[in-house]
Amino acid sequence: MRGVTRRLMLLDTASLYFRAYFGVPDSVRAPDGTPVNAVRGLLDFIARLVQDHRPDELVACMDADWRPAWRVELIPSYKAHRVAVETGPGAPDEEEVPDTLSPQVPVIEAVLDAVGVARVGVAGYEADDVIGTLAVRAAGPVDIVTGDRDLFQLVDDARGVRVLYPVKGVGTLQAVDEEWLRGRYGVGGRGYADLAALRGDPSDGLPGVPGVGEKTAAKLLEAYGDLAGVMAAVDDPASRLTPAQRRRLAEAREYVAVAPKVVRVAHDVPLPPFDPALPAGPKDPEALRTLAERWGLGGSLERLLAVLAR
Repeated sequence: MRGVTRRLMLLDTASLYFRAYFGVPDSVRAPDGTPVNAVRGLLDFIARLVQDHRPDELVACMDADWRPAWRVELIPSYKAHRVAVETGPGAPDEEEVPDTLSPQVPVIEAVLDAVGVARVGVAGYEADDVIGTLAVRAAGPVDIVTGDRDLFQLVDDARGVRVLYPVKGVGTLQAVDEEWLRGRYGVGGRGYADLAALRGDPSDGLPGVPGVGEKTAAKLLEAYGDLAGVMAAVDDPASRLTPAQRRRLAEAREYVAVAPKVVRVAHDVPLPPFDPALPAGPKDPEALRTLAERWGLGGSLERLLAVLAR
């Protein structure tokens, strides 16, 4: 008998709880006065996503290492402006996070575990890398929910992989497929990482090629196929690069040589065993009851459990 195709939803969890934190007033608090706006906002997000998109499987992907050493070794400026505390050789740097958000992250993790939502993070890798690995391994269609454009590189119509990009909360999402990408950036999913490497991204500390913005990067990729083709054109006197483009690309050769490895998400993360099936009821009802009372999760948790039960 032919197997039933299952839809997988992958959450870029940190991206979503940051949005929840800034979108839900910090007047939303636990009984002891501790802000729980990110916790309750994320639970509401997940309830809405499950209700609207009906995934069969759901994985909350986590940043076990938000600034992996192997990426920093290649481009030292990678996310450097977001470092709050430099912990020294061998230890991961601490990310600058709002004071009232940091204490909510362990609560989010405990609640997801008690509900039974699979939560996956792997030492030495970002959530993006976990998402990339799961998306490549998936047998059925995949919805990636993220506010991070880096993950546009995973969009693949042939495999049914798309990004759901929040425009307003998670009630209004832009479904990013290959057609949308080509209309907006002039490249498909495979070309997006090359475009990002050329353009750079100040939010991630990626310098890009000076003088090459988004539109120029798209035109170069359209003309020469991919990043390797663009760099081959630098050494081809017959290519139609302008003198300024040829000079800038030549001067950025060292950066261009390492940028793709930094920009591209990993597809080979060693994942631990986990069950991605969407739970119909709490995995640990007693622990969840304790968390609900301690943190005043109220209607947000009730709405999520009601949607899961359906």
